[in-house]
Amino acid sequence: MSNTTDFSNTVEGDVTTHGRLPGAAEYARRKISELIRHTGRPVLHAHVRLSRHTDPAVKRPVVAQANLDVDGRLVRAQVDATSAREAVDLLEARLLRRLERTAENWEARRGGLPKSGPHEWRHQSEHSHRPDHYPRPAEERQVIRRKSFTMAACTVDEAALEMELLDYDFHLFTETGTGIASVLYRGGATGYRLAQVISVSEDQLAPFELPLTVSSQPAPCITVEEAIERLGLLRLPFLFFIDAAQGRAGILYRRYDGHYGLIAPAG
Repeated sequence: MSNTTDFSNTVEGDVTTHGRLPGAAEYARRKISELIRHTGRPVLHAHVRLSRHTDPAVKRPVVAQANLDVDGRLVRAQVDATSAREAVDLLEARLLRRLERTAENWEARRGGLPKSGPHEWRHQSEHSHRPDHYPRPAEERQVIRRKSFTMAACTVDEAALEMELLDYDFHLFTETGTGIASVLYRGGATGYRLAQVISVSEDQLAPFELPLTVSSQPAPCITVEEAIERLGLLRLPFLFFIDAAQGRAGILYRRYDGHYGLIAPAG
């Protein structure tokens, strides 16, 4: 079952529900509309999606997602919860933190750095309420979404800012100093880890302030089929690799419906 509710008289967008979620769309519309009124910048579009897993094995079955276009900049959040109201409340709180970060670091879009100093990222990163993956058997999993895009050249600090604002677990980009396809993700002793298709020394990277662990291992050159097998065996959330057939970097990741998504640079 799928239902759509207009978002607000002042903001273009909608709230979409999937599954049995009575009253959830109106509650989400009211809560997020109130939040938008206090952003301080125009919200050009808003989309909220609420869905409920039907599998009883999923402990937190309600997933809430939001995508806001805040004066041309995308702000995204995603949470899971045991009930629709709890999910909306968590989503509202997470969006508020995202919007506060957007306001504080608006100039970072044009190359500025976060204002709070060298350890700002590590200290202000909040715990992620990541939805449980649907327990789909390995033999049923397929790559059901393929996405390619032109990777922006940016520094590690700029990549971290984008990853935080978009609420992603990883960010694929071209590192400015080396010109190498890279992925930034949460991990390592510092809280953030950088992997590149070719391993280089840290002093070759463009200047950055993010506390960072740099992987010494290059990305493996394997086929998509081999990447799927490796991802399953190692039970990783994603795998950064070089597609042997295409000769370019890519990320294979687990979707919350239990299937796979594949991201690759365009061209």
